[in-house]
Amino acid sequence: MPNEVAPNLLSWASDVDPGTIEQAARAARMPFVSGHVALMPDAHIGIGATVGSVIPTEGAIIPAAVGVDIGCGMVATETTLTAADLPESLGALMPLVERRIPAGVGKGHDDRAADRALSELGLPHTDLTPKQEKTVASQFGTLGSGNHFVEVCLDERDRVWTVLHSGSRGIGNQLATKHIVGAKGLMRRQAMGLEDPDLAYLVQGTAEFTAYIEDMLWSQRYAMASRARMDKVLSNALFGVVGKGSRVRTINCHHNFTQKETHYGKDLWITRKGAIKADTGDEGVIPGSMGTRSYIVRGRGNPASYNSCSHGAGRRMSRARAKRELTAKSLTEAMRGRTWNANRAAYLVDEHPEAYKPIDQVMADQKDLVEIQHTLHQVFNYKG
Repeated sequence: MPNEVAPNLLSWASDVDPGTIEQAARAARMPFVSGHVALMPDAHIGIGATVGSVIPTEGAIIPAAVGVDIGCGMVATETTLTAADLPESLGALMPLVERRIPAGVGKGHDDRAADRALSELGLPHTDLTPKQEKTVASQFGTLGSGNHFVEVCLDERDRVWTVLHSGSRGIGNQLATKHIVGAKGLMRRQAMGLEDPDLAYLVQGTAEFTAYIEDMLWSQRYAMASRARMDKVLSNALFGVVGKGSRVRTINCHHNFTQKETHYGKDLWITRKGAIKADTGDEGVIPGSMGTRSYIVRGRGNPASYNSCSHGAGRRMSRARAKRELTAKSLTEAMRGRTWNANRAAYLVDEHPEAYKPIDQVMADQKDLVEIQHTLHQVFNYKG
């Protein structure tokens, strides 16, 4: 159940630092926020708006609240395979995934099978350069970097799932950055004093607002379609290694996005920065950190959270702190028994399970937001 930790700020987090509350409270004080801001159990400090927050606005939007990875989210597919169908090692899957789902900053590929999906998407509102148009095509169906990942998991029934985390890649970042910088410029020109410059906003009815909405919604569609493409590539690679298998159902959900919704009798823009839509019956994917559990959930439709839930475990250490305090050796120990990028352990220390909040506590904190359908644990992990 939530606690009111500041005026117009409800929190579901049992583990949240004062700095995170202060940052979320600044967003809650914005004059166009309609109602309270909701902090999810995985809340932690972000840029401008708190990661793990739900912000209802009327007549304006904060581009930095959506962030630079517009449409980032999860896709999970349940398969007909069981643990007994898997080989002793999934080592043969790693090179297939590395080749077919490129990962890393700026990485792309030539995937002709994606042409139809790209044609249906079209291009964003903003006129792109030839280089950007090439990026749109080459990075479609690629993973990215940071905490983006590919996994093969087993649930409590020993049923095999594929799980993938990604967003709108370079083009989403470039479009978001353009509008964030533009909003800050408008605030300066209009001498609008803000508690935090990253809370710069765009007013509904202006050309700048309309342009952002169109680019943002396009980026969300791009991210979801890109995840769907990778999900098919991943399951096909897995079935090729195993020698059989088919897909049962797929769940594809954003956790960095904005959309128009009706709450408390008002038509509002609901910005979920690190939060999943969890209306009654909505299915979602909540990943834990490397070496822990992930969850397939069904929303309870809690109006106080604007029908939302957490998007993951949530960081408890910054990347810099994790690299200072944690080790490749302890990460390797945490990943024992799994197929993963063990040769890159030193580069993945910032994704160490201890850098994140305990996922079980996060799930306990949001019992009134979601019900757990399945609990997954990884047998294969590939990081960007």
